[in-house]
Parts: sequence; structure tokens; C-alpha cells
Amino acid sequence: MTGILLINLGTPLSPNTGDVRKYLREFLGDRRVIDIPVIRRKLLVNGIIAPFRAAESARQYKEIWTAEGSPLLVSGERLKIKLQKLVGDGYIIDLAMRYGEPSIAGRLANLMSNVKKLIIVPLYPQYASASSGSTIEKVMDEIKRYEVIPEIKFVRPFFSHPEFIKAFAAIAERNNRLQDYDHYLFSYHGLPERHILKASEEYGMKCSLTYRNQPDTCCASLNDANIYCYRASCYHTTRLIAQALKLPEGSYTVSFQSRLGRTPWIKPYTDEVIAEKAKAGVKKILCFSPAFVADCLETIYEIKVLYARHFHEYGGSALHLAVSLNDEDEWVNALKRIIEEC
Repeated sequence: MTGILLINLGTPLSPNTGDVRKYLREFLGDRRVIDIPVIRRKLLVNGIIAPFRAAESARQYKEIWTAEGSPLLVSGERLKIKLQKLVGDGYIIDLAMRYGEPSIAGRLANLMSNVKKLIIVPLYPQYASASSGSTIEKVMDEIKRYEVIPEIKFVRPFFSHPEFIKAFAAIAERNNRLQDYDHYLFSYHGLPERHILKASEEYGMKCSLTYRNQPDTCCASLNDANIYCYRASCYHTTRLIAQALKLPEGSYTVSFQSRLGRTPWIKPYTDEVIAEKAKAGVKKILCFSPAFVADCLETIYEIKVLYARHFHEYGGSALHLAVSLNDEDEWVNALKRIIEEC
């Protein structure tokens, strides 16, 4: 029997302030998320961010929460069920969250005694230390506690996998009238600049110097030197999706959202791009979020509510959010093939 563990980033147990505060402490307390010395990180997270941000985050979660629960978890469970039906009885499919519940430790305990092979699927298309790296590290920390360790494989970042691109494009075309929009925005979750610069130096990439001096041209192509650069992989994903959707050059823009704190994050920033497009006369934008395989707070609320409002304030007519992969059949089929090739 082979076990397949799908892992997404996480969600609070409920939209109540206490549960959101607990989730923020676990998430932001990760050294790969806020990569500063441990004492400073604990003081920052437990003394400032979690106490002061929890109430506002809870309010936002309440706006997207459904009768079934957290959208991220609900779509993840549906994906798990559909994938199980597709792969058949020779596999056990389970779902965990890097932060919150269901936990990686709990789901591994459910699998380890029943499988001879284990496939770990971090559900992040592009590699980043704060997402993929953290998830892989957590799985390895938990597995090392077991006396018997089965054969283990990790599904690598699939940001350029043909099945991922094909599924994303098919779902976008099926759910949106692409011709109705003046511009297309590909908004990815942001990272502090120091994250990609540290990764560049550690991996021996030469892009750190280019990014500092020529950020607009740094990610114009993907190659062996920058394949683990989060920003470069986001740009590459965009080029592939745009090609699949036959979007004309110049009709789309890449940007990065969700920045936190005062340190520089990777650019361009989504809110600034939206303002620039509105001022330039763009009236209708369709926004894609290819860093997420499921709709969550960052898409349903940050893009669909906050950024849509922001665009309107600067003179735009409508900013719409393209539906994510969630548990769409095209994505279930693509994920099966991605797992089979790992």
C-alpha cells in the first residue's frame, strides 16, 4: 500500500480571535517564515503581531468562512476524496496542513503503520523556503521519530509542469469570459527580498546581483541557475499560462501581494500595480493567483475584496478573481499525473 499525503499551508480552526491568534503564532513563529534570530522572532510574533493582528485577521476570516468551514480546508478535503476515487484502492490519500489542523504529525501517524511507501505532496507550485522548504523540514522532523521508515518520495515544485499549466488554463477558460477584460494580473504571494537573495547565494545562483541592479529583467528566463528562485519561477509560470491562454504580450502583469512589515518585499507590489493600471485607464482586470492551488484568505478576501475596492477607488470599474484550482476535475487529473511522475 502506498500513502499519499497532500499538504497545504494551513488555516485556523475557526474564525474566532483566539483560534486565529494561535494559528498566527504557529505560522509566524516558523524560522523559515520570519527568518530572524529566535528571541527577536518570539518577541515580535508573541508581543506585537499576534496580539494586534489577530482581531483584524479574525474579522477577515469570518467574511470568507462557510457553513462547512474554512474554504482552504473544505476544498482540500474534496480534493482528497476525488483523488482517492481516481487512484483506487492501492493508495491511501490523506490531507494535512503545515500549520493548524489536521496536523502533519497526526496524519503521518495515521499513514505510517499502513503503508510501505509514502509520497509527500507539498501543494505549492513554486518553491519557497517559507512554504515548500518548511513543509519538507517538518515532515522529516516527524518521520525521524519512527523506528521503521518506509520509502519516501517528495513531489517537487510543479510550477512549470505541463499538466498543471494545462489544468490552470482549462479552468480559467471554462469559468471566465477572457475577452471581457482589458488586462490580466497574475498576483503571487510575496516574500521578503532577503529570502530570495539568501536562496540565491546558498544555491550558487547569480541572480542576486542582477536582482539588486536590474530587477525588471532579472527573471526574464528560467534556467538551471535560478530554478529555485521563487520570483523567477512565478514569472515562468505566468509566461506558460499566458501562452496557453493565448494572452497577447503586454496584456498581463506579474505582481506580488500580502507583504508584512517594513522590510523590502519582492516587487512589483500588487496594490501599486492595480493603482497604476487604473490611473492609466484600464477598466476591467481579471486576476489569477497561480501560487495557490485553492482559494483562501489571500484570494477570496485580499484580492476579491480589498484589491477590488482599491482598483475602484483609483478609477477602475471591476477587478474580478479567477476561480482557483480547488477540487476541479482538471486539477484532480493533473495532480494524479504529477504524483505518478515523482
